[in-house]
Amino acid sequence: MRSQPVKSRKGLKITGICLLILFIALGAYAGTIYFSFKKAVVTMHHPIERELSEKRAAPVMFEEKDPFSVLMLGVDEREGDKGRSDTIIVLTVNPNNNSVKMLSIPRDTRTNIIGMGKEDKINHAYAFGGVPMSMDTVENFLGIPIDYYLQINMEGFEDIVNAVGGVTVHNDLAFTENGFDFSEGEITLDGEKALSFARMRYQDPRGDFGRQLRQRQIIQGVIREGASLSSLTNFADIFSALGKNLKTNLTFAEIVEIQKNYRDAAQSVQQLEIKQQGTLIDGIYYGLVSQEEQQRIRTELQTQLELGNE
Repeated sequence: MRSQPVKSRKGLKITGICLLILFIALGAYAGTIYFSFKKAVVTMHHPIERELSEKRAAPVMFEEKDPFSVLMLGVDEREGDKGRSDTIIVLTVNPNNNSVKMLSIPRDTRTNIIGMGKEDKINHAYAFGGVPMSMDTVENFLGIPIDYYLQINMEGFEDIVNAVGGVTVHNDLAFTENGFDFSEGEITLDGEKALSFARMRYQDPRGDFGRQLRQRQIIQGVIREGASLSSLTNFADIFSALGKNLKTNLTFAEIVEIQKNYRDAAQSVQQLEIKQQGTLIDGIYYGLVSQEEQQRIRTELQTQLELGNE
């Protein structure tokens, strides 16, 4: 990574899972906040030109409760630099078993970049071809259709945490990061502290796994606060933060259908882990995923989406 100010360089290593579930949760208040919500979604809506995946026989029908997938991209967009998707998370949502499976793909994962004809780090797909190339590359890597995307400006996630009034988490490891002291036990975090809490890695003996646990706590905290009745007084700030920092090809009508038909699935979020071996190739660090591990993940996600396994 090139040297940049800490705040803009790292960002929170989580993305739109909390936003998708906030769509579902906040939809319960539609009678009160309908027009503000619709305005925010119109601002967020950024369609892309992409044909139906060959892994899909027909488009997803939310009213029929079809399982679907969403690619979450956390992008640090700096002036003069398109940026890379340093956060890559795939959600598979199934209303028939009422569950969401969330897979974080490490940014250094080596795979074939669809459209470039070469292998590279998976997060480079965004730099080469934006959201469409990222969707195609992740789809090829996982062997599942990628139906929708959510892209978040990672620095802007701080605004979202602040908009819900901060989050409370249970910290199991005392540490200091970016000048903030995080003690063990229950702690309350504003947006800036939440960023530092979630991105710490090197002081944690669990490495990426420990960081993912902290990320999930922030996600759950945002969901909990965003779905609480007290957020009714903050919905304008929440939607403003979402509108400024989020892009998606989901339409307002589709989000309404998700809220109507998939709300129970949001109650069960399972985090999946993909194992890889770090190695240097021509002096560059990559994460290599074995064929057996790749197939294990593919099978689990294909089953979640009710697809025939490859």
